[in-house]
Amino acid sequence: MVHETLAATNAIVVLDVALPGIVWGWIITMNMWAKSIGTGIIFLTFFLLKKYPEQTGFIRFPAVAISIVFIHLFLFFTVIDLHQMFRFWHIFFYPHLTSAITIGAWMATGFVGLLFAMAYAIYLKKDEAMYDKFLGWTVLLAIPVTLYTAGLMAESTARELWQMPTESAQMILAAFLAGTATMILLGGNKFSDAIKKDLAIILGLSAFAAFTLYMSEYIFGGMKAEEVAATLAFIKGGEYTAMFWIGQVMAFLVPMALVCLSLKNKSYYLLKIAAVSALVGLWVSKHVWLVIPQLLNMS
Repeated sequence: MVHETLAATNAIVVLDVALPGIVWGWIITMNMWAKSIGTGIIFLTFFLLKKYPEQTGFIRFPAVAISIVFIHLFLFFTVIDLHQMFRFWHIFFYPHLTSAITIGAWMATGFVGLLFAMAYAIYLKKDEAMYDKFLGWTVLLAIPVTLYTAGLMAESTARELWQMPTESAQMILAAFLAGTATMILLGGNKFSDAIKKDLAIILGLSAFAAFTLYMSEYIFGGMKAEEVAATLAFIKGGEYTAMFWIGQVMAFLVPMALVCLSLKNKSYYLLKIAAVSALVGLWVSKHVWLVIPQLLNMS
């Protein structure tokens, strides 16, 4: 509906009203979850190949294949969420470099290019040295790719819960949690006890650090701003309370407990259960944290 036309510029102004309901829903949750796996598996591949080069060579191709699949899932859900999805190419030809999504799109494109270079090096050229050279640059680019969503969320006005420093830490921890969980499932019983122990420790510490951040916001966030307190009310006895705690338990508490039992009993089976729980719980946790700030009435 046209509200008014400005004669001086011939600009058409539509009714300026708040969008009701949840604008960023499960599509953006899938975006963040898939990105965490796609970048996280690269972090863990780099770590294992550097520390255990003789024992982990077999992960080179499957790891880059998994990253390619999940990064493209991330890009797919990014594009379909755009209001004019068939104009996504404008990001590249008419860039607005003050926008996190523009910067993220350029970095993600470079990241995908390096992933395909890695796949070419290991699958067609059978050149591990070339693969490892590309891997180093890919890791460097994976860091801003996994962080850019935090910048995008922090740019949202009147959403005090999404603070850049905290969201950046959560994005990195999500990548390590998801990447480690995926690597545990990928390696199966091919990994040595030493590698399993390292993966268990990374999974447990990532879960502990992420849980600590969530609990810090949960307990102290309301002291920062009234809006945060109102947002957190949705998970403190509100409609998202059950989902929030299901996510926290599955993503962080269960993996921490199973990691401890796994290290004590040297049970790799428990570690695989922890990995599955972490991946499922991470999706739930991300979804709740994404949705609840959008439930506030801004008027």
